[in-house]
Amino acid sequence: MKNIVSILDFGATPNVEALQTEQIQAAIDHCFSLGGGEVTVPEGVFMIGSIRLRSNITLHLLKNATLKGSRNPEDYYGYLKDDVEPLAPELVTDAPWKRAEISDDLDKDYRFMRVAGSRWNNALIRAIQAENVAIIGEEGSFLDGSDCFDELGEEHYRGPHCINMFYCKNITFKGYTVKDSANWAHSTFYCKNITAEDVTVLAGHDGIHMTVCENILISNCHFYSGDDCVAGFANVNVVVKDCELNSACSAMRFGGTNVLVENCHIYGPCKYLFRGSMTQEEKRSGVKPSLEGHRNNMLSVFTYYSDFSVKIEHQPGNIVIKNCQVDYADRFLHFNFSGNEMWQANRPLESIRFENIKATDISMPLTAYGDKETPITLEMKNVEISLRKGFENIDFMHVANHKKIALTNVTIDNYQGKHLIKAWTDGVVEAENLNCDIEEKNYVVMAEEVFTCQPI
Repeated sequence: MKNIVSILDFGATPNVEALQTEQIQAAIDHCFSLGGGEVTVPEGVFMIGSIRLRSNITLHLLKNATLKGSRNPEDYYGYLKDDVEPLAPELVTDAPWKRAEISDDLDKDYRFMRVAGSRWNNALIRAIQAENVAIIGEEGSFLDGSDCFDELGEEHYRGPHCINMFYCKNITFKGYTVKDSANWAHSTFYCKNITAEDVTVLAGHDGIHMTVCENILISNCHFYSGDDCVAGFANVNVVVKDCELNSACSAMRFGGTNVLVENCHIYGPCKYLFRGSMTQEEKRSGVKPSLEGHRNNMLSVFTYYSDFSVKIEHQPGNIVIKNCQVDYADRFLHFNFSGNEMWQANRPLESIRFENIKATDISMPLTAYGDKETPITLEMKNVEISLRKGFENIDFMHVANHKKIALTNVTIDNYQGKHLIKAWTDGVVEAENLNCDIEEKNYVVMAEEVFTCQPI
């Protein structure tokens, strides 16, 4: 029989200003001592700092239950006092956030990110070296990050994530809404077997961000994020399907091997602003400004991601995006391995394919700048793209170091430019049933100017 433990039985009190962290942690630890089970959070708002899930524990938010994060970033260090499963010293660091330069010394430059016990990895809900963990929610359930402001955090304002997991396997996220996460809503590192289903993210930062993870399924989720919707890199075997992706940055800022994105609606403008565009006082107060007067465009459908914070063991590629509707994103694809974007400068992308896509109101050239040693293969089949009014004269595509660009049944509407594809290196370009207002013999031109690309 499954063990079911209520946080109320351990003294948790809803709708009060006092932190309920210790009471909720006591309920989790008791359930863990019984061999696992379910810890229930009833209706009401429970203020917390950071709680830690353990193996074989399901955190179940009942109808109208909310776990609301403290706005004090110092309330998120409970793992340092954990006597049930103390963290090994090598899993704890006081290394501060800094914007690292490209370096072979990964541990030195990125230790704040790579180590589970760090200020940067603090979160409302933590799990470290656990298996069979779940967070599930019923109607009206929330994880509220409270836009916790941290002057010592990333970019001098980002606070804790809502969920952070390291070295875990068999993870389930289901049914709840995350709002106002002070950093990423979900962050997972070195994890296996992740399922996110029917999860909603409102505002905050990345909807879900995964690094060095395997076997991921994200389905029926609704991400209205103030940053990227689905992000991360060095991941293997990823499926994102039947999702709604509305972003202030990129719907996908992603790198991985064997990635499928299908049946998604990807669109802008964003419903929630990128917090980085706000004033320091707006960030500090947690009060959301109106969209008016701030940038609210969606930057990209798919931006490649491959920085130097971790080593990438598997060759990134076999990324397939199909059966999707795209509306009002500035860029369709942004892969720039030319060297001026450190977030794309680690291991290059080998192949990506778009199939059965309809995209409206694109306003910038598609960029596919590959690596000389690992040239990019880009395939587009049954794709219809229309350019935004006022941007009819842009080049459709900028390419370099390409093994092959293959366009099959591709239509570009509202195109009035001179050259459909501008190339900086020789490479194969194949087109079959290419439909646009340009003479076929002029659809590829070799560029004379130096390649430039605005970073994301």
